[in-house]
Amino acid sequence: MDRSKLYRPFRTLLIANRGEIACRVIRTARAMGLRTVALYSEADRDAMHVALADEAVLLGPARARDSYLNVERLIEAARKTGAEAVHPGYGFLSENAEFARACLDAGLVFVGPTAGMMTAMGSKSGSKELMEKAGVPLVPGYHGEAQDEATLSKAAEKIGFPVLVKASAGGGGRGMRIVRSAAELGVAIVSAKREALAAFGDDRMLIEKYVDNPRHIEVQVIGDSHGNLLSLFERECTLQRRHQKVIEEAPSPTLNAAQRETVCAAARKAAGAVNYVGAGTIEFVSDGKDVFFIEMNTRLQVEHPVTELITGIDLVEWQLRVAFGEALPLKQDQIRLNGHAVEARVYAENPTKNFMPSVGRISTWRLPAETGGLRIDAGYREGDAVSPYYDAMLAKMIAWGPTRDVAIERLNRGLEETDVRGIVTNIPFLSALMTHPKVWTNAVDTGFIERELAVLTQAAPAPGELELCAAVAAVVNEEQQAARAQANSPWQTFGWQPVGRRQRSFAFRVGHGVGHGPEQKISLNYGSGPSTLLIGERELAFTIAAKDGGFDLTLDGVKSSVAAVIDGHELYLRTRNGRFDLHWVDPFGGESEEHVGEDKIAAPLPGTVVAVLAEEGAKLDKGAPILTLEVMKMEQTLRAPYAGVLKSIKCKVGDIVQEGVELAVVEPAGE
Repeated sequence: MDRSKLYRPFRTLLIANRGEIACRVIRTARAMGLRTVALYSEADRDAMHVALADEAVLLGPARARDSYLNVERLIEAARKTGAEAVHPGYGFLSENAEFARACLDAGLVFVGPTAGMMTAMGSKSGSKELMEKAGVPLVPGYHGEAQDEATLSKAAEKIGFPVLVKASAGGGGRGMRIVRSAAELGVAIVSAKREALAAFGDDRMLIEKYVDNPRHIEVQVIGDSHGNLLSLFERECTLQRRHQKVIEEAPSPTLNAAQRETVCAAARKAAGAVNYVGAGTIEFVSDGKDVFFIEMNTRLQVEHPVTELITGIDLVEWQLRVAFGEALPLKQDQIRLNGHAVEARVYAENPTKNFMPSVGRISTWRLPAETGGLRIDAGYREGDAVSPYYDAMLAKMIAWGPTRDVAIERLNRGLEETDVRGIVTNIPFLSALMTHPKVWTNAVDTGFIERELAVLTQAAPAPGELELCAAVAAVVNEEQQAARAQANSPWQTFGWQPVGRRQRSFAFRVGHGVGHGPEQKISLNYGSGPSTLLIGERELAFTIAAKDGGFDLTLDGVKSSVAAVIDGHELYLRTRNGRFDLHWVDPFGGESEEHVGEDKIAAPLPGTVVAVLAEEGAKLDKGAPILTLEVMKMEQTLRAPYAGVLKSIKCKVGDIVQEGVELAVVEPAGE
């Protein structure tokens, strides 16, 4: 086909996505003078990307298949708004060849490769055959069409365990399982197929030799419709959990200059095999010496900002210029590598509860200023709701430095200065990860996080004297600010009394809700004369100086900076000793001590029942799997809380269940 029909100038761009990537594309498109059109589901009516765009179109209900995955509605939205081009972002339909073809048939420019290129490289099986012919190094594996369990089992035995079973059409770790023995293979195949079918509508599997202690290396490529194809250096994405990337950096700290040129040349050869047009990523696995082709992602990657920061290139702008039909503005020998960049993905999830997604409304959203080499790509704001229907990523924090150490230091500082409340986030986990000595020295592999999970998710340290004093100061500081806002009266200002001294008692517990552990008590003495805090027998003089995001607390002449967020009786504090969650015990009583029992087998979040793994009447060991839910595009297996008998199952496969609904009843052994 004449490429002038595929790539041509346009003025109005429809972004077929949501969240952070939609916001990212909108910003560059508007800077280029383009009119932007956002799409949204009923759950995203008030979302940030909707507010940023020039126009927005409602697609339908919250579930992705009824909105963001509905091709007909997307094409109709483009027609109604006069959009001439579509940017798919990443995820959803970004690597869907039928969607790219539908855009072309509707007369729209698709900002990305052609459907044919997607088909050739989007299939993990087909792309490996193509790479083998092109001379790109491959991991030993099976990529055939036969998908029966006997064929897959025979292939795994031939390759030798451990093997990796993964979805041919997959990505993001979905539909992927590590299998270390023949006994595990059957269950892994069934589970991976089910997850792949739900995520991609395609349950074909391939099997590869699993490289122990592997590193994940990928190369950013981009081509234009004039035959130019460039590589923009490599990224390392070795720090992963459940095959999903957590931290990405560029360039790879593992490769030397010669290895860098070798892998980049292999990437250009791989993309050149299909005369690739647009932005894409060639992914490799490395055993520390050699690299092997894994797959090509025919879209923009989540981690593209680290490449932008080391090259000075706006990849979204280049994508759009390629879609205009323009030639790439630089040649390969003009691409320069400058410094080092590291990216952390900030998610709404609870690391202490197996990274369970967290939903709710963001009550506090404080991020550091984008200065000194720090960049933040966010898809949420204060007041936005995080729903259970989509991926839980809130933002990406990216730091650049002249060296890797400086970049990591800047990223750590940015994480320390970030306060997000109302939902649970993985920020403490990211901080623990990026301060781990082995991460600093690059002594890691893709299994590092799983091995170190207990260390990386350990409970915060117990609050000490500084934190208890800071908790009182936070309450008093908030009361001062409220009083000043109501009236300019010295009678409403803490510390000013006409005569005498007064005492006020406080009690705190660790954690939120009603907290846990014993109450920790502290008294405030104020009135005429200096204010003091009394902890046990120790009395400390103190003062507070309010500032944005918190206050300076001076205790016996030592000043400390404290970040504080208060939501009712819930306190979040950040001091020099770390992050602390405290509950201010109601001074007038009446707090409930009731907790939702850990033994209740209930839906942790809204989701879909995708498998029932045990039968009623079955005897179960503690931890035995009972059923599987799909929550936020990931599978969550609910297990027996203790040994006993499965008395009843209160759901069936396909049921859509709400948070807190009881799904099964286990009768404890001996009852």
